[in-house]
Amino acid sequence: MSVCCVSCFVCVGCLRWGYKRCTHTGADDSATWTQATAEEFEPVPHLCRIALAVYEENLHHPKFPPPGGYKLNPDFVFKRVTYEQTLGHAPPYIIYVDHNRREIVTAIRGLNLKKESDYKMLLDNKLGKHMFDGGYVHHGLLKSAVWLLNAESENLKSLWLENGGSYKMVFVGHSLGAGVATLLTVLVVNHREMFGGIPREMVRCYAIAPTRCLSLNLAVKYADVIYSIVLQDDFLPRTPTPLEDIFESIFCLPCLLTMVCLRDTFIPEDKKFRDPRRLYAPGRLYHIVERKFFRCNTYPPEVRTAIPVDGRFEHIVLSCNATSDHAIISIEREAEKALQLLKEMSSEPVTTPPKVQKFDRLQSIEKEHKDALERAVSLKIPHAVMKPEDEEMQPLTNKTEECCNQDEPSKHEGEDSNNTKPSRANWNELVKKLLSDPIRGT
Repeated sequence: MSVCCVSCFVCVGCLRWGYKRCTHTGADDSATWTQATAEEFEPVPHLCRIALAVYEENLHHPKFPPPGGYKLNPDFVFKRVTYEQTLGHAPPYIIYVDHNRREIVTAIRGLNLKKESDYKMLLDNKLGKHMFDGGYVHHGLLKSAVWLLNAESENLKSLWLENGGSYKMVFVGHSLGAGVATLLTVLVVNHREMFGGIPREMVRCYAIAPTRCLSLNLAVKYADVIYSIVLQDDFLPRTPTPLEDIFESIFCLPCLLTMVCLRDTFIPEDKKFRDPRRLYAPGRLYHIVERKFFRCNTYPPEVRTAIPVDGRFEHIVLSCNATSDHAIISIEREAEKALQLLKEMSSEPVTTPPKVQKFDRLQSIEKEHKDALERAVSLKIPHAVMKPEDEEMQPLTNKTEECCNQDEPSKHEGEDSNNTKPSRANWNELVKKLLSDPIRGT
């Protein structure tokens, strides 16, 4: 009798778990988040088009015509770099100087399934080998970001200075390129003196369908400069490390995603928090939602945003759209629709006061960042700290940057006087100061 009761109990438990996992949709991940405003989401469709331009062979005759008013000016392309030029050290990218929007955009393409170098980069994770900036990052993507900075930092600095220091420096990437763009941004923010002293608020990163590349404390710390855009059920921002699961899920999606769900479901969330090497989708999250449970058709997309600490896309979604939602074309299309709806909502006459006033919403963006940092500290996430400048909501700084500011000026002055480009070793040396630095763990 007791054996029968235990068996029934186990069966009911398994059925309950199976029901919860099979009915979990991408919309559930952001059900409690705040709706984004048209102002903060406005750059996304345009930057999606620039990221898509890296895939184009000829911008004058694009294979993927723009769906809206985001046609790029080929004359604004400062530099285009292909696989042959990167020699596998980084994905192809373009530097696009947008004089209309006053932005210097570095756009990096995503994973190419035909290129072995992209596989090697993504699988070069080496978890736990080095601490970086007080946390952990994806090792292969970091090496790619360092290579790209060695190649282009002088060009980016010159472009910014030539335009009077009034242009924003924007890094955008899709998929694999989103991870490289994220780590580029972390390096630039920590060494702004290498770019003519560009202010932190003029550096931005838009990671479109990003791979998980930052530990949780870093994902929250840089949420004021890094924005991740995720469409509905996209599998990549939800795929936990090790990233070998990505390739397994591509080649055998139903069975492998189910196995990942099983493994991750039975890991308590507090245990995930205690693992400092676990990687996450970076920065502030913008989730485009267009489908609901038990609805066959899509509905007008809405954009939800937050800086979550717990529940940061922790569960794989068992969905037939898990891979199609990763496509840059789909993300651009839905982002444009969502932006138009946000603009229409903001222009409609208001007959009842909104739940969140516009002015309060603008203030809450900064407050959300502070609250997320405090939440990370309260959960005892490894290496998550609140410093006095964080509490006062001043621009985030770190001890490594202070060390670099003290040590580096003499080097830069010598380089400027000789009018020579910095050697590749310069960025490698700067990164070494962020790697395995005992100061960062305090």
